[in-house]
Amino acid sequence: MSLILASASQSRADLLRGAGLEITTKASDLDEEVIKGQGLSVVGTALNLSTAKAFAVATEYPDSLVIGADQMMECAGQRFDKPKNLDQARDQLSFLRGKTHRLISAVAIVRGQECLWSHHQCAELDMRAFSDAFLDRYIKEMGDDLFTTVGGYRLESQGVQLFNRIEGDYFTILGLPLLAVLDFLRTQDIIQR
Repeated sequence: MSLILASASQSRADLLRGAGLEITTKASDLDEEVIKGQGLSVVGTALNLSTAKAFAVATEYPDSLVIGADQMMECAGQRFDKPKNLDQARDQLSFLRGKTHRLISAVAIVRGQECLWSHHQCAELDMRAFSDAFLDRYIKEMGDDLFTTVGGYRLESQGVQLFNRIEGDYFTILGLPLLAVLDFLRTQDIIQR
């Protein structure tokens, strides 16, 4: 059975391919702001987004397993999205500096019009109290990569320098609870047990 990742995320595609899965990718045309505006919890929003993305792509590929994923971040009662520009990235990183925030990664697997499985995992990250000079250098060196992830950092690159403590699954932090996905695919005999 073919596997489709309903996402344009290179990181998620790399994780799945790195685990030995043959996947294709197809980004959904979902208007995420509609779901984000429904007043749900951060976990509920992430789960609804991942499921809606999978369903949006599954209508075109009803015989495939479609994997939808989303990641949300919350800190001090606020929800954060990917920064859209350098000012927003600087504001987010300045706000997060010296605080603990939570990343919620959600995933759903759909076939046709049936959601077969959904799951979420959380990770907690303590951002160190870095200097303004470090922040300026970090923003300059990261450039457009700041806009690819919620919070404006990529843990698998220089973003790791922002933190002094990380608690949680590494794959969840990267945006996909990969071990849980693999476990579900084994229970469905999609991959070998």
